[in-house]
Amino acid sequence: MLQSMINAALEGEIDYTLASESDTSSKNKRNGYASKQVRSSAGMLDIRPPRDRDGVHEPVILKKWQRSLGTGIDEIILSLYARGQSVEDVRFQLRQLYGVELSAGAISAVTDKIIPEITQWQNRPLQPFYAIIYLDAIHYKVRHEGRVISKAFYTTYAVDANGQREILGLYLSDSEGSRQWGLILEDLRKRGVEDVLFFSIDGLPGFKDVIEEVFPKSQIQRCIVHMVRNSVKFVSYKDIKAVCMDLKTIYTSANREQAAVALASFGLIWDKKYKEITPKWIANWEELMVFMDYSSNIRRLIYTTNPVEGLHRIIRKVTKTKGAWSSEMGLLKQIYLTLTYNETSWKKKIFNRLGTKRELIDQFGERYSKHLG
Repeated sequence: MLQSMINAALEGEIDYTLASESDTSSKNKRNGYASKQVRSSAGMLDIRPPRDRDGVHEPVILKKWQRSLGTGIDEIILSLYARGQSVEDVRFQLRQLYGVELSAGAISAVTDKIIPEITQWQNRPLQPFYAIIYLDAIHYKVRHEGRVISKAFYTTYAVDANGQREILGLYLSDSEGSRQWGLILEDLRKRGVEDVLFFSIDGLPGFKDVIEEVFPKSQIQRCIVHMVRNSVKFVSYKDIKAVCMDLKTIYTSANREQAAVALASFGLIWDKKYKEITPKWIANWEELMVFMDYSSNIRRLIYTTNPVEGLHRIIRKVTKTKGAWSSEMGLLKQIYLTLTYNETSWKKKIFNRLGTKRELIDQFGERYSKHLG
């Protein structure tokens, strides 16, 4: 496969050189082939570089005296696959760009090379401490035994003591549920996580209980953004803006007491028309108000699961055109490669890292500071 790509690319390069020289009335032409063996990651390759009569052609992909190959077609395939190209898309691109005809099986074999890497990454030891872990799931369609089923894709996205973001693991299951999240948290503990200050979660039933069972010292923040979305789900379009503005006065209050007053005021205005909203906030009040006990930088860090949803947007940008995957492993390979090739988009430090560290030291003392690098 590598031989075919390199030889085809060398043919294309000399055609380009001779076509360019034809514009200057040069009579330079092809002059047969050389022959050499080249080392590559796949083993020794038999390469036939085409020659020109005048000896002016300088190949780029493999220099004249170069005996080892630094760039292989496997990297091209992985890069295309990571950017959302299907196996058939990759076949088309290689055929159009390099004149190389590869089977779907050959391309899948290249992408299968990363399976051991995924396994190793998924089982790697983790740091003992994280400031916050965001938990969320998205759903995909996967073919299984002749039918298409929905699979939940679980993401654990964390911020360590030094403010660096990290994906701790990617998991697939038949559906999203608190029991499965409990197993995932047990896996994190098994891989070395001992303490987490905060978990930021959505409103999945039983979520809080399974977290407290595995990490009893952690504080659990219910996502404010999710709560607002759920609150306006059945609100008339003409009232949505006003309802959202009045809800905002609750979660932007200075403290819990002011927030409680704002909620009561909201009820006086809207309870007659939308009687279900206020009871929802009251029922989840303790989990919603955790961030109110802290100053601005910590509030910004924990009040919503938006960071992990931003990570999911990166994945969806690549996967949104797919109807269903042929297998769970195909889906996992695509997502892993997408995140690997887009690492600069999500692997960055948090906003106002130094200010947040100072606030965390003030609030948690040695529990936090002993983990600083």
